[in-house]
Amino acid sequence: MALRPSKLTVVGALALVCIGVLAGCGKVSDKPGETVREGLSTPLGGLRYTVFLTRQLNLANEEDKGYLPGRKEAPPGKGLYGVFLEACNLNSSKAAIAADRFYIEDSQGNRFSPEGLAQDNPYAYHGGSVPPQNCMPRIGSLAHLGPTSGALLLFELPLADTENRPLELHIEGPFNSGTGKSDEARVILDI
Repeated sequence: MALRPSKLTVVGALALVCIGVLAGCGKVSDKPGETVREGLSTPLGGLRYTVFLTRQLNLANEEDKGYLPGRKEAPPGKGLYGVFLEACNLNSSKAAIAADRFYIEDSQGNRFSPEGLAQDNPYAYHGGSVPPQNCMPRIGSLAHLGPTSGALLLFELPLADTENRPLELHIEGPFNSGTGKSDEARVILDI
């Protein structure tokens, strides 16, 4: 007579499989310079950077218009893309400087720099000092509490180049005297 596994055994085995699968889904990078996918965090210059969302902005939409007051739509053949990210300082005792140099590179080697946004734009990402145990955008700020929970980097990209995937956001950190160049983090954008 064959033994049948109990329901509890089957449920337990399924739970272990699910835990094993999900454990890899939320993996963050702890290696400086390692490329990560959007939604995962990566270290750079004493901060952890997370790109929450990348999407084309439609300035006819009320939410998107609020991110860029007074801005006109991109010219024909181009699109406005928002990269919403966060830079967190998990150190308990000292401030860190958030990166202020970014670019997107497509699979053909084309590079695109972010558009400048007004200093008074509450959603805009601006490099600078991040206090210990805080983030940019600052916890409790309009950008932090908004639908994306991230600060905005704005890119005007040729629509044809968005097909040259993967598109990678390069975050350039402070100069590293040991290597003679700036450290960098890379995030594969989900466009």
